[in-house]
Amino acid sequence: MIHWKKQYTIFVQVSAFSIVLFSCDVARPYTTSQTVPDSLYGETGADSSKNMAVLSWKEIFKDPLLQDLISEGIANNLDLKTAAANLKAAEANFVQSKQAFLPSLSGNASAGAYDPSSSQASASQIYQLYALSSWQVDIWGKLKSTKRSMYATYLASEAYQQAVQTQLIANIAVTYYQLLAYDEQLNIVQQSLDVYSKDTETMKILKNSNVVTGAAVVQSAANYYAVKSTVPDIKNNIRQSENTMALLLGRTPGPVKRDAIFNEQVYSELSVGVPAQLLANRPDVKEAELQLRSNFEQINVARTAFYPALTITGQAGLYATQLNSFFNAGAFFANIVGGLVQPIFNNGLNKQKLKVAQANYEAAEYNYSKVLLTAGQEVSNALYQYQMVEEKFSSRKEQIANLEKAVYFTKELLKYTSATNYTDVLTSEQSLLSARQSAVTDKLQQLQAVVNLYAALGGGWK
Repeated sequence: MIHWKKQYTIFVQVSAFSIVLFSCDVARPYTTSQTVPDSLYGETGADSSKNMAVLSWKEIFKDPLLQDLISEGIANNLDLKTAAANLKAAEANFVQSKQAFLPSLSGNASAGAYDPSSSQASASQIYQLYALSSWQVDIWGKLKSTKRSMYATYLASEAYQQAVQTQLIANIAVTYYQLLAYDEQLNIVQQSLDVYSKDTETMKILKNSNVVTGAAVVQSAANYYAVKSTVPDIKNNIRQSENTMALLLGRTPGPVKRDAIFNEQVYSELSVGVPAQLLANRPDVKEAELQLRSNFEQINVARTAFYPALTITGQAGLYATQLNSFFNAGAFFANIVGGLVQPIFNNGLNKQKLKVAQANYEAAEYNYSKVLLTAGQEVSNALYQYQMVEEKFSSRKEQIANLEKAVYFTKELLKYTSATNYTDVLTSEQSLLSARQSAVTDKLQQLQAVVNLYAALGGGWK
């Protein structure tokens, strides 16, 4: 057994050798050629001074009932809770990667019979109590790269959680507005049914007065039942949307408290900033960029496998054959050993790991580019949708006003003159119903465009 002081001298020599080797770090610093083009939003004008993504969702959605639903969803949504759990796992991996720089330490105690030679008739008793430590010296930066990779993965998991919240808020808002639209459509249909029912009675009176024929009566009744047949579909849409909302909120199906669609205030101060802000505001873009970093560091880790690994191990403890001498000075022993292991041939595993890491990085580059392009497309689509709906409002308002007059005039003409017939009445009524439903769709599209733009810019998680 080598004396512990001599072992200490060896340890110092090995440590000095490792310090020299530290200057040969093979890990490369992270660099990327990925950029955010200024034209990412297409022809959409960008305002570098403002970006609605930095606003709280409470500033975008003013309806208190909708705010309550969003708050409930953030607290109870199962996808968001799953993302939070995954974030905890990523944090644990990162913490472990930092602790890998520290030496391992284990203890052992034993007592047992020992047969020093097969010729002896009796065996001796030995007692051992010792600690064993091992330290992997990070010569080539393997542990540093692993830590950086785990940290990037942790941040990516955090960004994913933020992305889930952004999408959750958007889904709740869109579903809420869709419910309001179905409510209004049902209201319009029910109002129309009251009108069509009265029309049928009027047609019966006019038939008895020989103003119209029996065909007008049955056609009016058919029009009434045609509209009535749409009621079950609308009610089914309402129920399914309520169930969708319940799932988003993490609750069992049930009614959803809500307002009326034409009471909704539309956030009109739209501002998209510049495309480069997506890296700070849009969580899925951040996540893709962080995954790129993590994969880059994995390439560094794979490179270190081609170089020798230095491990320093040490033992210290007590060893005796009798308990009464166990704690004597002579029972103490200690040793320190440093060893270098150089890979020579391991069936091509190191090359395989490097190629896989490089391929994963390449795939991450493509994914980042796709996520960025998708984000730009979504911003452009949402902003253009809002602008197009704005253009329709004045025309739709005039269309409804003129159709209301057309319905009134054709009914009056049918009663008192022969200048029109029952088909003109039915046609004008059907056109008015369609226009009123289209107005609801216009309002829904406007509200959804704001939601989509806010989500596309990365709003909702701050």
